[in-house]
Amino acid sequence: MPLPAACLDQIFRAARTHNGFVDTPVPDATLREIFDLLKWGPTSSNSSPGRFVFVRGEAAKEKLRPALAESNRAKTMAAPVTVIVAYDTEFYEELPQLYPQVDFRSGYLGKTALIETTAFRNGTLQGAYLIIAARALGLDCGPMSGFDNAKVDAAFFPDGKWKSNFLCNLGYGDPAKVRPRNPRLDFATACRIE
Repeated sequence: MPLPAACLDQIFRAARTHNGFVDTPVPDATLREIFDLLKWGPTSSNSSPGRFVFVRGEAAKEKLRPALAESNRAKTMAAPVTVIVAYDTEFYEELPQLYPQVDFRSGYLGKTALIETTAFRNGTLQGAYLIIAARALGLDCGPMSGFDNAKVDAAFFPDGKWKSNFLCNLGYGDPAKVRPRNPRLDFATACRIE
């Protein structure tokens, strides 16, 4: 059954990328609820390589600061939460639990390119599910790529097992800081039915 139009508006049509947030905290329970929704989104062979670091504390924000592009620094430091959307390069170690019917784990052993492609693709999907889950729960999002992945990885993932993909600020958006909406491609430009 299709969702009501108001739900679709909240998640997609009226949702915006936010560059500023009001000073309202996001409780731990909400962050857990976001994950408990996004984890149900499909990934290949239920691989679930997405990993999420919810950066909220002052010390953690300061650890993130040097990696941020100048244009993203102030808004990220002021956001109630910044999520490092990452992926686990050893995700296949969880496959015996996540897909017990078939031995998919052994198919990844020693296959670096397959591991990287699978982890990045499916971790990116899970990052998109995070945005949808956050919006469904009434939060606003500010996803971004303007940061130095190597610096984030060195600061937060020194063992090299997890790798950062993108960042996403979370909170309750300040409508005064929303930029004008840019157009989107139409169906005829972006799609084909064959």
